[in-house]
Parts: sequence; C-alpha cells; structure tokens
Amino acid sequence: MTKTQKQKIECLRGKGESYAAIADALDISENTVKSHCRRNGLGTNYIKEQPAADAEDACACCGKPLIHTPDAKRKRFCSDRCRMAWWAKHPEAVNRKAVYKFVCPICKTEFTAYGNARRRYCSRACFGLSRRACHE
Repeated sequence: MTKTQKQKIECLRGKGESYAAIADALDISENTVKSHCRRNGLGTNYIKEQPAADAEDACACCGKPLIHTPDAKRKRFCSDRCRMAWWAKHPEAVNRKAVYKFVCPICKTEFTAYGNARRRYCSRACFGLSRRACHE
C-alpha cells in the first residue's frame, strides 16, 4: 500500500466512509482497508476532530468542544462527570413524569412521591406509627 493510499484512507474514514466504499474508491481489498484502519486507530468509532462551530457544539457544563458521531443522537455533555454535575445544579430542568399523589392513612396529609406508585405513608415516622398500631 502506498503512502498516498494510506492518506486517502485516513481522509475518507474521517468523512465517515465505510471500509467497502474506501476499498472501491482506491481499488484495493476491503480487508486491507480494515486492517490498516485497525492498526492506525481508524476503526469503527473513528471520527476526525472538528472544532466547535457554535454554543450548541460545546458541553453544557464545562464548554469543551463536542465531537459528534454521524447518524447518532447529538451529544450535550463531554463526559458522564459533566452530565451528572449539570443535572445536580439544575434539578428544575428534570421532566418528571412519574409523580404520584397520595393521602397518608396515619396523619391524613396529602403528599407526592416520584417513581413509586405503591407508596402508602408520607414519612418513616408514620410508617413506624402504623407498625406500632398493628401490634397493640
């Protein structure tokens, strides 16, 4: 394989071309393209870095430029650490759909619970009172 073919493989992989398309374009074996890509870190997840064009291409937490994968959901955060830190600082942005309303059978107060449709008591204190009431 020539040096120019290697450069063309890297260029085409950076544009998101498949192994088969590169092999057809350069008139070489698909397995040759695959092995070259794997040896040089141009495997299935290779995407050539591009600088961020605007605020939408930057991490919502730290502002680092994001590298997006073609044909995949657009990234919002650069890492799990940034994602968790941002959501910890912005709890009001959470779209909570599983909020349930109940009335406590012990103190008769109305309360809401997130994610637990079978909750019965508003607090551990009321749960404790219900347990003591059963044994007396």
